[in-house]
Amino acid sequence: MSLTIYPAIDMRGGNCVRLLQGDYDQETIYGNSPFDMAKSFAAEGSEWIHMVDLDGAKDGKRVNDRFVIEAANKLKVKIQIGGGIRSEEDIVHYLENGVDRVIIGSIAVSNPEFAIEMIKKYGGKIAVGIDAKNGYVATHGWLDTSELKAVDLGMRFAEAGAETFIFTDIATDGTLAGPNIAAVCEMAEVTGKNVIASGGVSSLADLNALASAKGISGAIVGKALYENRFSLKEALDLVGV
Repeated sequence: MSLTIYPAIDMRGGNCVRLLQGDYDQETIYGNSPFDMAKSFAAEGSEWIHMVDLDGAKDGKRVNDRFVIEAANKLKVKIQIGGGIRSEEDIVHYLENGVDRVIIGSIAVSNPEFAIEMIKKYGGKIAVGIDAKNGYVATHGWLDTSELKAVDLGMRFAEAGAETFIFTDIATDGTLAGPNIAAVCEMAEVTGKNVIASGGVSSLADLNALASAKGISGAIVGKALYENRFSLKEALDLVGV
């Protein structure tokens, strides 16, 4: 079974939070120290941590980057970061400060030429985050929905050389209703690349289903951990880490 588990830390106002379906008005706070949360995930044996700057995603600029860089520099764990990354300066800022992978999302939709340039320049250090609502791409902290199909965007960037995609189904995110495995598999089939599933994981059975599905390389887990549906160690043991 080959599935990388990415425990998630979503940051807003310096807190660790979870949103329901990306709604900033439906926020639950789970801690007031992103670094302490990252430290606990690292201590449980996680290879990666997925961090999201929700303020950055909404404002279009880096806001909570200091927490990301602190975790990258002080912990023996790989960090990937998304949210508020709109320029090469943002990408360089993170990569030069120890972050392993930078996720470009909204800018990939609004300026695909720039995204392709960054993919070609930084290779595997760049992941393309595709957030979908009913199959169509959502941007800017999920506040806007485009007329672009998620699979079409994935195909374009796969052809440009992107190796890693993070696919989020907004309808399931933060709901603990189970992941949209069919949609993730479709993205994996279309792109032929590594696709990390995000949204809806509620149980070890969900992780088992994702691990058994063709083309899914990882799973981002957030609310299920914070609500104690299972422990990170149980998830890592399931996938043989």
